[in-house]
Amino acid sequence: MNFKNKLIAGVFVKRYKRFFVDLKINNRIITAHCPNTGSMSGLLKKGNKVWVSKSNNPNRKLKYTLEIIEDNNSKVGVNTHSTNKIVLHALQNNLIKEFKNIIKIKSKVKFSENTRFDFLVFNKNNKAFLEVKNVTLSRENNLAEFPDTITSRGLKHINELINASKKKYKIFILYLIQREDCRFFSIAKDIDQKYANALGKAVKNKLNILCYDCKFSSKGIKLNNKIKFKNNG
Repeated sequence: MNFKNKLIAGVFVKRYKRFFVDLKINNRIITAHCPNTGSMSGLLKKGNKVWVSKSNNPNRKLKYTLEIIEDNNSKVGVNTHSTNKIVLHALQNNLIKEFKNIIKIKSKVKFSENTRFDFLVFNKNNKAFLEVKNVTLSRENNLAEFPDTITSRGLKHINELINASKKKYKIFILYLIQREDCRFFSIAKDIDQKYANALGKAVKNKLNILCYDCKFSSKGIKLNNKIKFKNNG
């Protein structure tokens, strides 16, 4: 996924009302949109380096969008709107080992009255639902974790994926770690035990768990390496 415009560097000041962040850019304070509803635990330290994009839309109230925060000298992608773009690019360019010989990809596909999955992927032999989760949390060196807060939406998606499996779809969750500094991934049970329990149940119902990190460049963010899932029981 390439950025539309060159990113602008700044410094983090504070976050408030969930969707607003104050940043210091060129010695002035600006308010930017924060496109991440999670807690962003560990990232919101005053003085952290940030990178923002600037919108070309003249009618947009907040011209800037927070894209990346640097944490302990490692870039972290925080724009959840970028997550599916990164994965779509990966699917289209055969960067995900588990998805080969793709015939067709559909995005935001309705499965039930209240559920849409991020992707429906077709190949010659089967149809697979792929749900994508953006990961930014890292509380230990080399370890990424999800979720960073209780996620009722994530729990719903797991239960609906189980229903899809019963209807003969292959089912996948891809945890997209928008970081370069983690070699392992695990579920943060202490943050959301219900989610962890549901995921364990789903694995027994043929859920496939994929974990990939990202590579950052001045042009954009790209899916990079598969990393190991640490199942802590």
